[in-house]
Amino acid sequence: MTQPEQAPRAAAPTAVPPADRTTTLAIGGMTCGACVGRVERKLGRLTGVSASVNLATARARIDHPAAVSVTDLVATVEAAGFTAHLPEAAPAAPQPDEAGPPAAAPAAGPSAAAEEPADDRPDARPEDGDGVGAERRRLLLTAALALPVLALSMVPGWQFRNWQWLCFVLAAPVAVWGAAPFHVRALRGLRHGAATMDTLVSLGVAASFGWSTYALFLGGAGTPGMTMPFSLLPAAGDGTAHLYLEAAVGVPLFVLAGRRMEARARRGTGAALRSLAELAAKEVSVPGPDGTERRIPIARLGVGDRFLVRPGERVATDGTVRTGSSALDLSLITGESHPVEVGPGATVVGGAVNSGGLLEVRADAVGGDTQLARITRLVEDAQTGKTRAQRLADAVAAVFVPAVLTIAVTVLGFWLGAGADPQAAVTAAVAVLVVACPCALGLATPTALLAATGRGAQLGILVSGPQALERLRRIDTVVLDKTGTLTTGRMTVRDVTHRTDGRDPDEVLRLAATVEQCSEHPVARAVLGHVRDHRPAVRLEPAAAVRDFTATPGFGVRGAIDGRTVTVVRPPDDPTGLPAPLPEAVRAAGAAGRTAVLVTVDGTPEAVLALGDALRPDGYRAVDHLRRLGVRPVLATGDRAATARVVARQLAITEVHAQARPHDKAALVTTLQEQGGRVAVVGDGVNDAAALALADLGIAMGGGTDAAIGAADVTLVREDLQAIADAVRLARRTLGTIRANLFWAFGYNLVTVPLAAVGLLNPMLAAAAMSASSLLVVGNSLRLRAWQPPSATRGTRRSTASSRRRPNGTWESA
Repeated sequence: MTQPEQAPRAAAPTAVPPADRTTTLAIGGMTCGACVGRVERKLGRLTGVSASVNLATARARIDHPAAVSVTDLVATVEAAGFTAHLPEAAPAAPQPDEAGPPAAAPAAGPSAAAEEPADDRPDARPEDGDGVGAERRRLLLTAALALPVLALSMVPGWQFRNWQWLCFVLAAPVAVWGAAPFHVRALRGLRHGAATMDTLVSLGVAASFGWSTYALFLGGAGTPGMTMPFSLLPAAGDGTAHLYLEAAVGVPLFVLAGRRMEARARRGTGAALRSLAELAAKEVSVPGPDGTERRIPIARLGVGDRFLVRPGERVATDGTVRTGSSALDLSLITGESHPVEVGPGATVVGGAVNSGGLLEVRADAVGGDTQLARITRLVEDAQTGKTRAQRLADAVAAVFVPAVLTIAVTVLGFWLGAGADPQAAVTAAVAVLVVACPCALGLATPTALLAATGRGAQLGILVSGPQALERLRRIDTVVLDKTGTLTTGRMTVRDVTHRTDGRDPDEVLRLAATVEQCSEHPVARAVLGHVRDHRPAVRLEPAAAVRDFTATPGFGVRGAIDGRTVTVVRPPDDPTGLPAPLPEAVRAAGAAGRTAVLVTVDGTPEAVLALGDALRPDGYRAVDHLRRLGVRPVLATGDRAATARVVARQLAITEVHAQARPHDKAALVTTLQEQGGRVAVVGDGVNDAAALALADLGIAMGGGTDAAIGAADVTLVREDLQAIADAVRLARRTLGTIRANLFWAFGYNLVTVPLAAVGLLNPMLAAAAMSASSLLVVGNSLRLRAWQPPSATRGTRRSTASSRRRPNGTWESA
C-alpha cells in the first residue's frame, strides 16, 4: 500500500525533506537479521530512497521520490534474492499512475495489517493459498522420517544388524527434500553474493549428511553389526568413522518446527492489530429514495451518503447521526469501558457497535480518512520503526553470518592442523554452523513492538514509533494544558453580565455568537450553544458574513459584522477600568473557578460571559499516578491566575503557569529542558501545537485539533487522563522487554558459539538450542499482549471528587 508522506514535526526544521511517497511492501524469504540488513542496503542504494524492514511483520516501509516507481522497488528487492509485492491492491478500483495518489480503499489500512506474515509461508505469494499447508506437510513428513533415525542413533540397544543403512535411507529424503527450503534460499543468496541463516543450516545439513555418506561407503561404518554409542560430546576416534545422520535429520526437523512455532507466536503478537482490521465493515445498508433498503459494498459508500445501523451492527464509517438515538460500544476502538449515548447531531466512529436503537447516519469520512484507518496506520507505522539498540543488533546481524562461516572454517582448520580426528573437527565445525542464531537478533525489537503497540491500541494509546517509546520511558516532567486536557472541554455559559445602559443584550450575544462561528475553540462552541439553546429568537448571520476574522491563541477572536468590530477576548488582568458591573463579574468568575470572557463592540466593553467546564473525573487520580511514577506535573494555561489556581488546588498540582500564550508555553518547555528535565507536553488545541512539537515528547488528546495531533508523538484516543500514566508504564515495560530480548540474543551467541568451537556441543543439540533461542525471544514479547495497567487504575473508578464536589453536583473549573 502506498500513502503520502506525513508532514514532519516542527521540532526538526533541519531534517532532510521527506520523500514524495511512502510505500509498504510485503517481503518474502527473509529468515534472519542478515536478510533485513541486505534488503535495507539494496533499497538504500537507490537515489533518494530509505527503507525500514521489519522481520516480524515481513514488511518494508520505503520512503522514495515519485521518480522511483513501485516496480523499481520490487525489482530491487528481487535482485537481492527475495520476493516483494504490495500487501493489497485497491479493491475494484482502477490502478492509479504510480506517481499519483492512490485510490482510496476503505479497507486498505486494516486489511493489509491483518495479512499473514510472510514467514508463515516462506516465499509464498498471497495467492498461494496452500503455502502454509505445504510447510505443515513438509514438517510432518520430516518428523515421520527423522524420529526413527534419532531413536536408533541415540539408543544403542535398538541398533540391530544393518541399522545404519536403514537410517541412511530414511535420512536421505530429509537431508534433500525436508531441508530443501534452506538449500534453495542458500543457493539464491549465493547467486546474489549473500549469506543468511539458511546458508548456515544448509551447510550444516550438507556437511553432516556428506560425512555420514563417506563414513558408510568408505569409512567402515557400513560394516554389518556396527554399533554407535550416543554421546553429547564428540568422542575420540576408534578407527571407524562415526555417523552423524541424527544431526542431518535433527537440524532440519528442529529448525522447521522452531520456525513454525515462531511464526505462530509472531502472529500472536499482531493479534490486536488484526482485531482492529476486523472492525472494518464489508457491507452497509443504505436507504433508497423510495424508502427501500439495500446492502452495498462499503467501497461504494461516499461522503455525504446516508446509511443505517441496526442494533448489534457495527457503524460502517465515521459520520453524524441524522435520526435515532442509541448507545455505542467504543471499547474496541478507544478503550472506553462504558457505552456512549448518541442522538441526532452526534458524531459516531466507524467500527463502534450499536447497542440500542436504529440509527440513520450521514457519512463524514470514508476509506483511509476514517478514525479506524488512521489508528491502524499509526500502529503499523509504529511497528516498522526500530530502537537504537535494534539498529545496533541489525548492524551486527548483517556481518554475523559471514563471521560464523569464517569461524567454522577456522575451527575446522585448527582441529585438523592440531592433529585431531577428522570427524571431531567436522563435528565442531558443523556445530558452529548450526548453533549460531541471528534470528533472535532480528526479532528482539519487532516482536516486542508488535505486541506493545497492539496492546496500546486496545488501551486507547497510539504511539508513533519506537523512538517515542524510548522518550516516553524517560520523561520526568509533564506539562498539562487545562481546557480539553484536565477538563472535559465541554464548556457552557453559566452567567452573562451586561454593562449598565449598554446595547441590547440579545444584540450583543448575536454579534458575539456570529463571530465565534469562525472559531473551533471550546469557548466558541459554548457561546454558540448558549445562544441557540437559551436565545432561540436570536437569528445569527452566516459565518461567511464575518469580515477580517482573526483568532489569537490564548487571547480571543476578532471580526467585523454589520459594520461593527466585535471581539470576544480574555479580560484585562486588572478589570477595574471596565464599566460597572463588569469588574465584579470578572472577579466573581475567577473566584468560582470559571472562565471569564469579555465581549466588546466597536471597542466598548458590553458584556462578560462566565463559562464553566467540568474537570475530568479521573483527573486527580491521573495526576497522583504520574507523581508516583516520578513524573512532575506542571499546569500551563492561558486562563487567569485565579482560575488556574482553583484547578491546580483541586488536582494537587503545585507548579502553575497562568495566562500562558503559545509562545509562553514553548518558552516554558525550553526552560524546563535547560534545567535538565525531560519534558512531555499534553494538549489538545492549536495553542498547544508549538509546545507539543518543541517538547521531548508530545501527547495529544484524541478529541483535540488536527494541529495538536499532528505535532504529537503519542495520541490518547481514550477520553481518560489515566491513559497518560498507562502510556508511561507500557513504554517502560516494552523497553524492558526489548532490552531483555537483546541481552538474550547477544548472550546466547556469545556463549554457544565458543562452546561449539571447542567441541563441547553436539550438532543436534545445537539445532535445538538455536530454535529455542528464537522461541524464547518471541515468547518474552508475547507477555506484553496480556499486560494490564496496575489494578489501582482499573475496575470501578471511584473518583476522589466525591469529597470535593460543589453544591450543584459538578466540578467547575476554567
